[in-house]
Amino acid sequence: MFKPQAMDKIELIIPEHEVVRTTEALAASGIFHHTPATQTTLGATPRGGDVWQTWTTDLVAIERRILLVMEELKIDEGAPPTAPLHIIEPRVAERDIERLEHEAETPIRELEAARRRLTQLQKYIGQLTPIADLDVDLGTLRDLRYTFVMLGSMPAANIERLESSLEHIPFVLVTLRHEEHLATVMLFGLQQDAAVLNRAARSAYLNPLVMPEDYRGTPAQAIAALQAGIERTQEHIVEYEREIAHLHEMRIRHLRQLLWRVRASHALAHTIAGYDHLQHTYLVTGWVPAAAHTRLEQEIAKVSDAVVIETLEPRQEDIGHIPASLKNPPVFSGFQGLVTTYGQPNYDELDPTPIMALTFPLIFGLMFGDVGHGLLLLLAGLLLAGRKTKAMQSAAGFGVVVALCGASAMFFGALYGSIFGFEDVLRAVWFRPLEEITEVLLFAIVVGAVLISAGILYNIVNAALGRRWGYLLFNRNGLAGLVFYWALLGIGAGAFGAPIPIPGSVFAVLAIISGIGLTFAEFFERLVEHHRPLFEEDVGTYVALAFFELFETLISLFSNTLSYVRMGAFAVAHGALSLVVFIIAEVIGARGSVGYWIVVILGNLFVIGFEGMIVGIQTLRLEYYELFSKFFTGGGTPYQPLSLIPKVGKLNASENTGG
Repeated sequence: MFKPQAMDKIELIIPEHEVVRTTEALAASGIFHHTPATQTTLGATPRGGDVWQTWTTDLVAIERRILLVMEELKIDEGAPPTAPLHIIEPRVAERDIERLEHEAETPIRELEAARRRLTQLQKYIGQLTPIADLDVDLGTLRDLRYTFVMLGSMPAANIERLESSLEHIPFVLVTLRHEEHLATVMLFGLQQDAAVLNRAARSAYLNPLVMPEDYRGTPAQAIAALQAGIERTQEHIVEYEREIAHLHEMRIRHLRQLLWRVRASHALAHTIAGYDHLQHTYLVTGWVPAAAHTRLEQEIAKVSDAVVIETLEPRQEDIGHIPASLKNPPVFSGFQGLVTTYGQPNYDELDPTPIMALTFPLIFGLMFGDVGHGLLLLLAGLLLAGRKTKAMQSAAGFGVVVALCGASAMFFGALYGSIFGFEDVLRAVWFRPLEEITEVLLFAIVVGAVLISAGILYNIVNAALGRRWGYLLFNRNGLAGLVFYWALLGIGAGAFGAPIPIPGSVFAVLAIISGIGLTFAEFFERLVEHHRPLFEEDVGTYVALAFFELFETLISLFSNTLSYVRMGAFAVAHGALSLVVFIIAEVIGARGSVGYWIVVILGNLFVIGFEGMIVGIQTLRLEYYELFSKFFTGGGTPYQPLSLIPKVGKLNASENTGG
């Protein structure tokens, strides 16, 4: 659990005619991590076949077409299939999608046209309704030869403006209806003045009524004809929707299967295009967990006995690129997610997930100690982890984090004697932060010193695993740094009168010896690890810089330790914020009144939501910047077994980045 599982580097030599079946077997195994190589040991250069690259491009375009048809037929992608998927050639997939496009094209096109027509007809009725009682033949108005007529609606405030703009030409403006700010008007003039009349109408925002040629008669007659047209159009829409729904039912399985086959084929073609190619042979390099090495060989043997599998010794350039497969129990997935957000552990370093699973709830509970608040967080975390709420299933992994933080808050709440902010219900097992501010701050410093020491010890183990003995002994986060830190803590505790059985002189000697080691850490590291030259610059410059680095280490350790004081400060602030809630409640209403309890309930919810979020952020900050910085480098390569069912968009992203 603390160390990523051991990985073997392997190389497969695959004949061309077996490359598809072998790649499918590698993906189906779920354990092979493919590493695109820049150059193999046999001198081959990465030269994916043009055919596979063409396949990749064609299949991307075909996938878009499939998704478009599925969107038109209201078909979702569905869950990825569990059965193995075999490739489909682009030409076959293209013929298939062309047939489906043609099948869906007519009803979809007709449905869209019918909906546009329905909207237009409804718009016409909306324009005619205000003048439905007007006894005028619309066709006659449209066919006048010498007279200009415009019927429409305009803002009532613009009528005077329109009249003033037409004062130099003959016109008649008749207001047919006046409703609030909108007026229905009819503008008359000479046909020879049509251009001027149109400009003036537009300037006054007169919206003319434009009716189709086939709607004549009075407005009432036109409305009746439009209503009949709407009914016919709605019938057509129902027919087209019924036809599309029938297509949906008939083609849902076909389209989903085609989509996932095209995606699988895209993934396979993209993978093969990245293989090294030697004449009629492909060279494939990758990693497999050592415990599953034999199983992979058996899976490949079932497919072809012509594939040769060789185990390679990791080379110098592999260091830092060996995929790390973290072996944490599923219950720790939320903490592992927080770790990988900071950085991916390297193959040759300890996984920080276990220490985070221990320290994160501890720090949170110390700052947020309250039995009631912790209980609600515990219940919320269990609800998330139980995946009962479909909308929050993606956050289920963090349910355990929330639940453990809630349990820790309950534990410290019992120590502080606090439940929903009430401090007169439970007896404090330890002390109340608001009453013993000095004690809680000192305790926070002690916890911080323990965590910093744990981080340095973690780093020492990492250095031992990497056989970096000089770094282990003399680095500021190595043995010398740990001894120096403990010596300073001993001196500081003695100065404040703490009862320590070890004489202060011992701590002073340890501080001097470890301080010398830290001052000349680079020199000693190079000496122990046989690196030359021992000094990269002249000795005088090195000594001057070394003392400044020792001073920086001293300041860093001091500031790191004081950073943990915020744990005690937040514990005090939590109690103070709860106290403020009760003060406001007593101002609103007498103790025990309805108003009092409403404020108490809302105040507690605010404390849980707002302060809980702030405390969570501060806990994460202490983990990342004060603890992880001591031992965790990150920058590792995550273990990602080859799969033909990638997440949507993953392949496109990898292509854009050259991956």
